[in-house]
Amino acid sequence: MDVLDPATGKPITTVCLGGKAEIDAAVSAARDALPAWSAMAPDARTQCLLKFAGLIESQADDIKQLSILDGGLPDMIGDSTAWFSALFLRYYAGWPSKLTGQTLPSSPNGLAPSDVLAYTLREPIGVVGAITPWNYPYGMEILKIAPVLAAGCTLVLKPAEETPVASLYLAELALQAGIPAGVFNVVNGLGEDAGATLAAHPGVDKISFTGSTEVGRHIVHASAGNLKKVSLELGGKSPVFVFPDAKLEQTIPGVALAGFMMSGQNCVCGSRLYVHESIADEVASGIAEFMKSISVGPGSDPANMIGPLISERQRDRVEAMIGRARDNGAEAITGGHTLPGEGWFVEPTLFRNCSSDMEISQQEVFGPVIAMQTFDDSQDYEALAALANDSQYGLSGSVWTQNLETAMRMTRLIDSGQVGVNTHAAMDPSMPFGGNKQSGWGREFGEAAMELYTKTKAVTLAWT
Repeated sequence: MDVLDPATGKPITTVCLGGKAEIDAAVSAARDALPAWSAMAPDARTQCLLKFAGLIESQADDIKQLSILDGGLPDMIGDSTAWFSALFLRYYAGWPSKLTGQTLPSSPNGLAPSDVLAYTLREPIGVVGAITPWNYPYGMEILKIAPVLAAGCTLVLKPAEETPVASLYLAELALQAGIPAGVFNVVNGLGEDAGATLAAHPGVDKISFTGSTEVGRHIVHASAGNLKKVSLELGGKSPVFVFPDAKLEQTIPGVALAGFMMSGQNCVCGSRLYVHESIADEVASGIAEFMKSISVGPGSDPANMIGPLISERQRDRVEAMIGRARDNGAEAITGGHTLPGEGWFVEPTLFRNCSSDMEISQQEVFGPVIAMQTFDDSQDYEALAALANDSQYGLSGSVWTQNLETAMRMTRLIDSGQVGVNTHAAMDPSMPFGGNKQSGWGREFGEAAMELYTKTKAVTLAWT
């Protein structure tokens, strides 16, 4: 299969497509490697992950260039990719020695507590199948690799077919770091072939999927055969509220980048903007003016902050949604067009006069599009939260205000896995991340991710 540069539409390399036979081989290798890897001394696994992190940092420039070529990322995002990946690996490198159980006061079967020792063990869940998206390939893959390996599990990774290069490079570096063959396996292939086989495979104990809600449903159905555990990080339609006391010099660029960064191709994209009517004109014109300072173009040019969409198909989908929004009465304050020439570029687009029932307000665009609505003083916190929660999704959101009561009430009422105040989509290895409703099952990042890849065993020792 050709791998295309989304900035030009031209091939940069080819990769072999794996199918059932390759998935079977990878699962078998992971199963064979599991006993030794899970039994390895915690410090030995820690050292492997630390060396892996160091190798990634040493190859930062190559990783940056591959991120730009393979995924269409802008220079500033590509520049941070190796740092982000190493940061998460180092965080999880500390976990192998901290997977502890508990001793419990217990008196089963009428035994006296003094005659019983009851405790729990945390054990690796087994062979993990991970399926990752194309929007941030190195980062999204490391978010699976790091906790899976730290927990003592082995991994079969099926990356997105649009961005297969990252996983191959990471696998090479993992071997150089001393991670044994069979512990981390990569099979490139199509979702309906390799991905579906992995999700249904009886030799896989757990599936970890990041991608669209629609595909997530297919993953759940496919996993039912052996009732494997499943965690899902899916779509989002994140609400962003701007109150009249917000510091607009920070808020305007903040909400613009929340909606447009990575060309809107991220699940936490702040694509639903709610602004108090007293400042709505100022915010809309401010976003339009701010975007004049933001260049759109290939990530190979450091001046460009907004890159291409991943494919012609995605570009056409976003263009069609923009057209339907106009037809339904939304007004484009800025952007609203595809860019001519090679590659798949769409102008960052801010729509006003939107309503909650519009497609542009309900469906995930996965493109640089913000749908703006206004609110007024007649709407209390519960009414505003009803606007925020009028969505099938519940992944992220943000509140921009200097009022502590407003911030605290809104963060409690917004139904999502993550809410920021005067910031959007704040990411840190220690903070749990995941969605409510149809945005997914489970939490990644932090200790929560270790819970995804471990299982608890209860042990009771009795003597009389």
